[in-house]
Amino acid sequence: MTRSATLRASRQPSYNRATARLLKRIQALVFLGLGSWCLLAPHMVERLSLKAEYQHLSDTSALLMGCFGAQAVLCGSLMLLARFTAQTFLGFGLLASIPFFVFNAWFVWVAEMFTAWMLLDFAGNVSFLLIGIFGWRLMRHETEPV
Repeated sequence: MTRSATLRASRQPSYNRATARLLKRIQALVFLGLGSWCLLAPHMVERLSLKAEYQHLSDTSALLMGCFGAQAVLCGSLMLLARFTAQTFLGFGLLASIPFFVFNAWFVWVAEMFTAWMLLDFAGNVSFLLIGIFGWRLMRHETEPV
């Protein structure tokens, strides 16, 4: 094995771990960012994401939007604190995206309740899926979580 090949091989695991750790933080920040927005400005989110005929802009709708946001903030916070294995990445990637793809598809294209702003949620879900798969690939041969 050449010296450069040996150096690349020895750096690969730490590169994979550093990249996986960064991906985990990015995924957590998406949850924290969008969740905080729902929690701190629920009527703004309601106005931007729901078509006018579905907006209530009431205390109750702010409460429900805030609950949704608080759950996302909790999830993002736990992601920052948790140590991820390959299976954790894959689980978050699939469970944080696929059910929400169904949700987005139904309420955007079938029920037609959401505005184009809901594409932010769709983009977040795509990022969860991609980060989950990529994190799984990076970590599948690692024994210690990141």
